[in-house]
Amino acid sequence: MRDLVLETISGQPDIEIVGEVHDDSKIAELVEQTRPDCLIIELRGSDDRPGICDVLLERYPQMRILALAPDRNSSIYFWASLDIHANRVEASEEGVLQAVRSCVAMAGRAQ
Repeated sequence: MRDLVLETISGQPDIEIVGEVHDDSKIAELVEQTRPDCLIIELRGSDDRPGICDVLLERYPQMRILALAPDRNSSIYFWASLDIHANRVEASEEGVLQAVRSCVAMAGRAQ
């Protein structure tokens, strides 16, 4: 399957292969080094999302992951999306101050 995928995409003028690993434990390291737009991995077992997808998409949300299951002739495309939330803010000095303090507090928790 690897050879077929490489043959299929290597001849495309708008696609560049920036790396390849034969050991799945090296995927995160290669992604860190190359920062690809798209990662192609093998989908083993069920069609459940592989754990590596969660790890990588949390760290590199702009990346897309194509998981191929050659034994089942199946593939799944994974990506991250941003959820946008909103809260009404009281139109007063106190309301603005509370909103700013809330932003600072949430930013601190995200780190």
